Amino acid sequence: MPKPRETAVYTHGHHESVLRSHTWRTAANSAAYLLGSLRPGMRILDIGCGPGTITADLAERVPDGHVTGVDRAPEILERARTEAAGRGLGHLDFAVADVHALDFPDDTFDVVHAHQVLQHVGDPVQALREMRRVARPGGLVAVRDADYAAMTWYPASPGLDDWLDLYHRVARANGGEPDAGRRLKAWALAAGFTDVTATSSTWTFSTPDERAWWSGLWADRTVASQYARQAVEGGHADEERLRAVAAAWREWGGRQDAWFGVLHGEVLCRKAA
Repeated sequence: MPKPRETAVYTHGHHESVLRSHTWRTAANSAAYLLGSLRPGMRILDIGCGPGTITADLAERVPDGHVTGVDRAPEILERARTEAAGRGLGHLDFAVADVHALDFPDDTFDVVHAHQVLQHVGDPVQALREMRRVARPGGLVAVRDADYAAMTWYPASPGLDDWLDLYHRVARANGGEPDAGRRLKAWALAAGFTDVTATSSTWTFSTPDERAWWSGLWADRTVASQYARQAVEGGHADEERLRAVAAAWREWGGRQDAWFGVLHGEVLCRKAA
């Protein structure tokens, strides 16, 4: 049975194969829809900051402002602090937080940002209500999430079809919604926003290096991460099936004609003044 929504479990965990992906993310490749709205002196909250690469990029774009990164996992915040220190960013701090109940006063931040977060939370509408609460009047809530059902690839691969089916089942059993991207606008409206701009953008993996990187991290994640343990412990797959899916990823990645597209939904929500 799926977990109650308020007890959603983060599907990926922080295995090296997961961090390989998370540390690749930048404001340019993961928050481009927001960057044109940033202004000097802004105060920004980055929710689900993980290892802090996007958070640090945002901080570099508001040198006279302040950025706070929050995550539910205390251990990953050490990685984020190291990232910030390595860039010499003194106007950036980090804290443990739950997006459903943020420990900040009303009307605190000019921008509240979350990348790849709402697909993993128990109640995305409540999360957006909290993000709206801590945004100042006239401020922005910016959210971007992948949509797994909209991911597409070439050539056809029964093994990758199996991967997608398996991922959907594990993520939903954990209380999340892997097809969050298409739902962001609806969730934002349900959370009380009336000024919502919805867009989309993609990651594309096609060059030899891109294919090797993307297929390799998913192959490793499928057999060695928290997601792999959840798949087995939840009765969704046995280890033999996971090895077959991992092999399919590596086979796909070795194809010269291979191509993979990851669609993301995005919303920029302005809080009423």
